[in-house]
Amino acid sequence: MKKILVFLADGFEEIEALTLVDVLRRANVQVDTCSLEEKLVRGTHDIYVQADVLLDEDLDEYDGIYLPGGMPGAKNLQENSKVQEMIKEYFSKGKLVSAICAAPIALNSTGILKDKKGTSYPGFEDQLEYQEYVEAPVVVCDNLITSRGPATALLVAFEILNYLGYKNETETIKEDMLFHLIVQNQKQ
Repeated sequence: MKKILVFLADGFEEIEALTLVDVLRRANVQVDTCSLEEKLVRGTHDIYVQADVLLDEDLDEYDGIYLPGGMPGAKNLQENSKVQEMIKEYFSKGKLVSAICAAPIALNSTGILKDKKGTSYPGFEDQLEYQEYVEAPVVVCDNLITSRGPATALLVAFEILNYLGYKNETETIKEDMLFHLIVQNQKQ
């Protein structure tokens, strides 16, 4: 079973965090939410979530990390030295590092974006040192996956599942969630 760690910093975007947790757990991926300080974390829209683990615990056994955006959540991730260390460590070991919306600013501070392509929420381009900035819903570049914002949360969750080797589960979950209705609606 694969294991993913989702950071929850005060001011995180609820849709971006919880959509990923929900989708990956449907595929039987172990997903733990991680608070930077206290177990109860306030989202950017005043929804409180109780984290599974705290940042000061042993967090080395995961296959990847995911950073939801939201403000000031993304800024809090960027300014936390332990989160910065973990991003660098996971990336250098070839483990999955993923961020959505404003959260790539936390990745940028580590220097890992310099020779990568990726994306973010519109307006953050000037804070990111990608080799190539791409205005796509989800961008996969080696062990780095980035996405645009709340509306792309399902897409990045599916892409992370595929990356982890859960392709069959991804298709089943898409079908169970009626994802095809969104795709059909876009074609009309």
